Amino acid sequence: MSSSAPASRSDHGHVFLGADHARNERRTWAVIVLCGAMMVLEIGGGLMFGSVALIADGLHMSTHAGALFLAAMAYSYARKHADDARFTFGTGKMGDLAAFASAIVLAMISLLIAYEALMRLLAPVAINFPQAIGIAALGLLVNVASVWILGGGHPHDHSHDHSHHHGHGDHDHAGRQHGEESRRIDTLYGPVDLAIEEDGAPPRFRISFSEERSSATQAIVETMRAQGARQSFRMEPAPGGFASIEIIPEPHEFSVRLRLEGPLGISQHETEFHEAHVPHDTRRTATRDNNMRAALVHVMADAAVSCLVICGLGLAWAFHWLWIDPLVGMVGALVVANWAYGLMRDAGAILLDMNPDTQASERIRTIVEESGDRLADLHVWRLGPGHLGAIVEITSPSARDSRFYRDKLAQVQTLSHLTIEVRPQ
Repeated sequence: MSSSAPASRSDHGHVFLGADHARNERRTWAVIVLCGAMMVLEIGGGLMFGSVALIADGLHMSTHAGALFLAAMAYSYARKHADDARFTFGTGKMGDLAAFASAIVLAMISLLIAYEALMRLLAPVAINFPQAIGIAALGLLVNVASVWILGGGHPHDHSHDHSHHHGHGDHDHAGRQHGEESRRIDTLYGPVDLAIEEDGAPPRFRISFSEERSSATQAIVETMRAQGARQSFRMEPAPGGFASIEIIPEPHEFSVRLRLEGPLGISQHETEFHEAHVPHDTRRTATRDNNMRAALVHVMADAAVSCLVICGLGLAWAFHWLWIDPLVGMVGALVVANWAYGLMRDAGAILLDMNPDTQASERIRTIVEESGDRLADLHVWRLGPGHLGAIVEITSPSARDSRFYRDKLAQVQTLSHLTIEVRPQ
């Protein structure tokens, strides 16, 4: 006999879109307008002034506008059909499908660039250097603006492994001498170790004072995650300090605000926790929006090629090395092809339901087996950016039902759809 209890984490439906879905959709449409305007300007100007180079660059811009349009339509379709019952696990993978298609387009563009460069290398043609450099520079400006818009004003991800202090002139230290899950902080109430403890138990915050007695009477811990989610943890007295009542959801990747109160006043500090030793960047794979990544890769590839073209044209103009322009084109083709391959590989892995987060899988195994049960079978796949689905088969010597395991697995924050089957051992 087996006891089967499949159910989702909640009963509100199967909407597995990324947290920034609507904002990314708006950004993509804004860049389409920008690239479309540039395309019309270049083609119109080329026809008006008889410039083949302008027309060629305008047609090149149209390929990127088309790829961005594909990304925007994927966002729109996924949003409009998020509650469509025909999609068993929602429309969260629509972006990955569009990203895979964009990667194919990008690979074709790299082949076209390589072919054109080879033809120019075998049969050099006269180049109007001032006009060509001007067009490349204008295209670079448009692509830099596009990257800025798609990145939300932050073209690069910044991850700082340090803490920031607020209040009373003290200095914070993001110490790692106590392990990857601990931070040493200097406070009005003496040095404090803020740690995430999970030795054979659900993870909780632990505050330990270096001094035997501290006059701090109350502690508050608040986490702030990258997507804007905040959570406050109630702290209760524990030997040597305080411990949180609530369990810390996975992943342990957030900023933390610590507030201590007592007779000396309020001592408030900030620090950060980062997941350590995540193999093959699986945490980012589970949460990354491949559709937005595809849009970014298109404009970044165009920007990179523009930079190479400007350098190549400048050298060719200065030293009369006509061969360097097609050579730089071949280098650009290789760069674009490499980005296309990475995007195709990652989006394809999601479409084929490869495990996107091995750390989450290990966390599920640990949670299930810490109660003396055995994890007989486990399947984890991605439903959408930041949303994992899992099928868990458990053999247990105890008469526990699925609700027991569902409550324990609530620690894994990215689990959005969970099916549990319990079999007697």
